[in-house]
Amino acid sequence: MSLVYKQVSKPEELDAILALQQKYHKDTLNPDEKAADGFLTIRHSREWLQQMHDLVPSVIAVEGNALAGYALVMSAECRRLIPALEPMFAQFDLIRYGGRPLSDYNYYVIGQICVAAEYRGKGVFDGLYTKHRELFSSRFDFAVTEISTSNGRSLRAHERAGFEVVHRHKDSTDDWVVVLLKFKN
Repeated sequence: MSLVYKQVSKPEELDAILALQQKYHKDTLNPDEKAADGFLTIRHSREWLQQMHDLVPSVIAVEGNALAGYALVMSAECRRLIPALEPMFAQFDLIRYGGRPLSDYNYYVIGQICVAAEYRGKGVFDGLYTKHRELFSSRFDFAVTEISTSNGRSLRAHERAGFEVVHRHKDSTDDWVVVLLKFKN
């Protein structure tokens, strides 16, 4: 069977995202696993995922019924629907890109990207972002996300996928880099 990249369309796909998220969350991995394989820092509730997907369905990679990976889409409308996201969006408002604040652009946030261990090294990460470009490049100027500086695997993968660092900051939990994938000139 081959991998299929598509947008979330069924409730059970949201449940599969939550299961993968739980498996690779930083609190469930030991230090060696985090260093070697990367980790997730946020747990989304089922309600949050549903609200996000009602606005813009996220991208997943599936093989049969197995979820190989996902890349969540948080459009600007999520800011109003999910109050916990306000600090992140407020931080992004302070960042300038191309001489203008990010808020002047039409962008969305990659809420999280994750590839199941058995699919790593098989192009799934790049495939998810290829699908993002295909689906969203005519609608948005770019995608933006933030990555813990201690997540070397994710930093390297995002750099390989064409993301550029546009900001660095520290909060009470970690040091972060904000990276951007430009779709339009």
